[in-house]
Amino acid sequence: MNNLIILPIIIPILLGMVMVIFRKNIMLHRILSIVSTIAVGAVSFVLMMQIKTKGIQTLQLGGWEAPFGVSMVGDMLSMLLILVTSIVSLCCLLYAFHSIGKERELHYFYPLFLFLITGVNGSFLTGDIFNLFVCFEVMLVASYVLIALGGTGVQLRESIKYILINIISSFLFLVAIAYLYAMVGTLNFAHLSVRIASVGQDGLMTTVAILFLIVFSLKAGLFLFYWLPGSYSAPPPAIAAIFAALLTKVGIYAIMRIFTLVFYHNPENTHLFIGILAAATMILGAIGAVAYNDIQRVMTYNVVVGVGLILAGVASFTTVGMTGALYYLIHDMIVKALIFLLGGTIIHLTGTSKLNEISGLIRLHPQFGWMFFIAALSLSGIPPLSGFIGKIFITEGTFGAGYFWLGGIGLITSLMVLFSIMKVFMNVFWGYTDLTLEEEKGTTKGLLLPIGILTFLTIALGLGTEGIHEFVDIAVETLMNPEIYIEAVLGSH
Repeated sequence: MNNLIILPIIIPILLGMVMVIFRKNIMLHRILSIVSTIAVGAVSFVLMMQIKTKGIQTLQLGGWEAPFGVSMVGDMLSMLLILVTSIVSLCCLLYAFHSIGKERELHYFYPLFLFLITGVNGSFLTGDIFNLFVCFEVMLVASYVLIALGGTGVQLRESIKYILINIISSFLFLVAIAYLYAMVGTLNFAHLSVRIASVGQDGLMTTVAILFLIVFSLKAGLFLFYWLPGSYSAPPPAIAAIFAALLTKVGIYAIMRIFTLVFYHNPENTHLFIGILAAATMILGAIGAVAYNDIQRVMTYNVVVGVGLILAGVASFTTVGMTGALYYLIHDMIVKALIFLLGGTIIHLTGTSKLNEISGLIRLHPQFGWMFFIAALSLSGIPPLSGFIGKIFITEGTFGAGYFWLGGIGLITSLMVLFSIMKVFMNVFWGYTDLTLEEEKGTTKGLLLPIGILTFLTIALGLGTEGIHEFVDIAVETLMNPEIYIEAVLGSH
């Protein structure tokens, strides 16, 4: 029993509630939001060290032993993702201080932000599938308000589509949970794994697994991503960045957890289906990224490509492929936040997202321009930046599993991603400009610090991969060997 595990959920929700009480004290909101993200990051790091030496940490709420009570489980995968979530959240908050606007700040932006983080952290930590649903809903309710906050026409239009899609997926989630409980009589992840291993993953069980995959695909933007490009283009950059960095990743995490711990007995059907969806997602996302000449659309379709690539590693169901998926997942959380903040800053400066209306920005903002260049290379997986190592391992994993077509699609779409993002760089930063600093619509004051932090991280993660490989290896070992997770939660079963 380790009480620290509950803190990544308790800290942001309590501080968010305090902010609601002191609605008009914006400075207090800013301080508490920063304190929350730093505190959660510190707790996750401490727990990572404990997991490294003592194994998976658990907390049974109310003292009820698993599988009868509510289990919170902190393994290395959960803690790595919570640590990266904290870092990305901190950078998005720093960016929001100078860009979100007083009106949104007064209408509970910071409490909603922390409630969103509460749902994300809870999803990573919960040990049973019903509480995964609850944490998804906490995250989604906060995101519903954030996507509409400000009330512009495009926000309202896209928020309706976003909410409707997520209500449908939440309904399907409940249906899938009901069927699963009716079949095996438990909802605890570890106990589900034991029960399904004993009764076997027959045709009906595989059908329920596919239903869960459809639900999480809607959440992650895997193939069923038609809601994503518009929804992620509508809100301000700080909100769009946190959406791109975190919301789809919770869906990816759920697929990784469920299909390595619970539904792993029939990979020739379930994991092959994940691979087919991943391939289609990469192809369609890359076509969208190449086709559009709008900064926001290029960025949002690149989110889709990243989802497909990560899940290609999961589909391989090999140790090396899963290692690549985790490396790339960490990289993607950082670089998607970075690229959305960069794109938002371009629009903030020029007042447009159309590539043919912008040029020569690097003459006025050289630091900003070269940070975009680094982010573009990292997004494309160019060595020695952070995307390279994950992409190599994913390709090796898919080839090792015999999915040569999937690895090949990953490599081809990577070239398309490079083309799409360099198209933005060449159009926006190269060439001549008639724009002067005085004529710009906004300023970069205060915006380059969070962008610089994320740029440094993507370089450091690429050059210093050996610094985190030990933690990634522990996380992958747990994913590939369900007995480790089961033993930690249930003891000798």
